[in-house]
Amino acid sequence: MGQGDPRGAYQQSGVAAGSGRQPRYTPGRPAKLSGDPRRHQEDAMTTAMEGRELTQVGAGTVMGELMRQYWIPAALSSELTRDGDPLRLMLLGERLIAFRDSAGRVGVMDHRCPHRCASLFLGRNEEGGIRCICHGWKFNVSGDCIDMPSVPPHQDFKQKVKAKAYPAIERAGIVWVHMGSSAKTPPLPAFEILDVPDDEIGVSLVQRECNYLQALEGEIDTSHFGFLHAGHVDPDDVPEDNQVYYTVTNRTPEYHVADTAWGTQYAAYRAAAPDHVYWRFANFLFPFWSQAPNGEFGSHVHARAWVPLDDGHTMFCFLWWKRGASAMTRPQPAFKDGTLIGGTGRGNKFLPNTTDWLGRWRLASNASNDWGIDRAAQRSDTIYSGIDGIHLQDQAITESMGSITDHAFEHLAPSDQMITRTRRRLLMAARALRDERALPPGVEDAEVFRGARSGYFVGDDKNPWQEIYSRKLAAALHPPSRPTRAAR
Repeated sequence: MGQGDPRGAYQQSGVAAGSGRQPRYTPGRPAKLSGDPRRHQEDAMTTAMEGRELTQVGAGTVMGELMRQYWIPAALSSELTRDGDPLRLMLLGERLIAFRDSAGRVGVMDHRCPHRCASLFLGRNEEGGIRCICHGWKFNVSGDCIDMPSVPPHQDFKQKVKAKAYPAIERAGIVWVHMGSSAKTPPLPAFEILDVPDDEIGVSLVQRECNYLQALEGEIDTSHFGFLHAGHVDPDDVPEDNQVYYTVTNRTPEYHVADTAWGTQYAAYRAAAPDHVYWRFANFLFPFWSQAPNGEFGSHVHARAWVPLDDGHTMFCFLWWKRGASAMTRPQPAFKDGTLIGGTGRGNKFLPNTTDWLGRWRLASNASNDWGIDRAAQRSDTIYSGIDGIHLQDQAITESMGSITDHAFEHLAPSDQMITRTRRRLLMAARALRDERALPPGVEDAEVFRGARSGYFVGDDKNPWQEIYSRKLAAALHPPSRPTRAAR
């Protein structure tokens, strides 16, 4: 599938017999999605076992093994300096360290020294490797032991010792790590944002104290926007070209939802001007990426990762095109009189980073201070939620659910179709990997991600929704494409 040509985006292809290649995942039957809320709740319910499979990400778990097939954004490149301090990293429940050696190469490895398990976080980053301060054993970025000074030369066995290290590469100002067991690493996902020169990419990280799944599901739920973010906005008070106008005019969108080659997609739609429809397209992309409809479709190039640090903590990694029309580049929403809409503030205030395993990119407004909720603003309808900032509002909601949502307590509605479809898609792919060694989407063919774009627009096209999407994508502004290269 070529750039701007998503005609194969909703199809899954098999592999010819005898090809010697592992089969690609072919999605199973998705959960039934009924228009009757009672039937939808029954059909789409996530069982306790499914909830565990979806939310547990440690080594050997069903979802943890699926995620280890992909490159994972782990840190900002700027967090590591040559021969600088090692960085503690928690990824998929594993305690790791990252460091940049004298030549500028990045190493990511288990924090335990293979000798006596002292933490290499305390190590000396010097002269091309990390040296354990306990006995001086030294390891390069590949995990090879390159010095064993505490052992007499005639008994030296450093060539037999290797630290548990993972491949690491850098792109878009991010350090990416591959934690899979395969000797062959896949290419980076062919997101459009990764075609953009690094100096045109904005990057931000925010830690969230909850499981990755509920953070991700908050992103792919569009009906909450008219309440959580804009429940206090009267449509008569905003101009029709305001990005929230149609969302607050009709707070009950209808949906199309489908499996795609990259994951799942929804198209939320509402009546707009006569014979026009307001569309909001958004995507889930394997294994934990999303694309929100918070920018104009024609130039909204971005990707948002919900990286599991462990089962109860997530790192939000947001990459956006600075030249595109996204929530990060457009003006803050305002009323007709020019007054900014309350609660739509931007910018996050952070606690100082610490060296703890989970000490990076934490928001100053958090559960300990009720996310800064202002009850007076809530009562006066200045801010519907009482919480200032769209990201912080989402953060408060998903963290308030607890570390891991009790899915048996849910009562899902037709507006949750994208959530139930995405859960099913993830589960089927993870089980197919476990039971059949079938590679999940995008591992073998990273180009499937190139057909994914999100955003909003108003149109009068009466064709089927997937055809409308294809036409809008073909006409959209695209960054120059560069060949996908296998990561090294």
